[in-house]
Amino acid sequence: MDILAFGVQADEKPLIERAFAGRHPVRCLDVFLSEDTAPIAAGYEAISTSVNARLDARVLQSLAAGGTRMIAQRSTGFNNIDLETAARLGLTIARVSSYSPYSVAEFAWTLAMAVNRRIVRASNRTRDFDFRLDGLLGRDLRGRTVGVLGTGKIGEAFTRIAHGFGMYLLGWDVAHNPSCVELGMNYVDKDELFARADVISLHVPLLPSTQHIVGRAELASMKDDAILVNSSRGGLIDTDALVGELRKGRFAGVGLDVYEAEAGLFFLDKSLEAVEDDTLARLVTFPNVVVTSHQAYFTQEAVGQIVAATAENVTAYVEGRHTENVLVPAPW
Repeated sequence: MDILAFGVQADEKPLIERAFAGRHPVRCLDVFLSEDTAPIAAGYEAISTSVNARLDARVLQSLAAGGTRMIAQRSTGFNNIDLETAARLGLTIARVSSYSPYSVAEFAWTLAMAVNRRIVRASNRTRDFDFRLDGLLGRDLRGRTVGVLGTGKIGEAFTRIAHGFGMYLLGWDVAHNPSCVELGMNYVDKDELFARADVISLHVPLLPSTQHIVGRAELASMKDDAILVNSSRGGLIDTDALVGELRKGRFAGVGLDVYEAEAGLFFLDKSLEAVEDDTLARLVTFPNVVVTSHQAYFTQEAVGQIVAATAENVTAYVEGRHTENVLVPAPW
């Protein structure tokens, strides 16, 4: 069965081709799936999509009309997919239920350290042969308090690194992770975590219940010199409220690998275009903010696991098997 893969990054293409080799012919496109590009999939029974694909009702209807019956998304999150419409149209939807948690956890700490030690500002200065230390004063992490929202596999990996730094551990989740408790984590309510933590990192999925889990009230309760990191989903933070707090001169640093309006922006080159997103344009001007383009997962290990699972999802569909990765089963 021929497969069409949308939104394939240059570094990702050889990994996808290797994963599908000997299984199914695969055609890789660098364009992302949207209402405009969905007709390209006509004639392909199975397609693969990236995390920033837009799979709303209109896109799914277009895909189904073109003969697509199976969609294998190369990500864990699936808040971008209208699952009810997919089921009604008889589309099989599969995702990647897990991959290396260390990729995201390590990158979250990379962001935290970058804003704490002013790495981006320091690097820009030295490129201009400005070697002053003014404005580059950071803080030791040892003995400070970290707050981890979401203590699943990624949150646990993040916590283990924090434990290595010698930090006090606060956690919030619907269920307590015994491994985090063994490390010394104290589970508290969300309000207490925001008020006490020096570093806060988000590792929860984007659900209706977690949309803007970091809103005006939570941001207002944080310490003025706290560090906030989000490497999960952009919709967890009320970005307008965050910009409002940053304009007041608050927070030692904010590291964002995701943005709630990133679709149509991230993974693309917009350097020659006028910036239409006023919120993002304002956000990147703050000297204590670092924004990256949803790259926390982007390691050889994690991407390798993602594409291998994607290839297996397609093979399972062809063979009539349902796996743990299936979100909407085939209507057999």
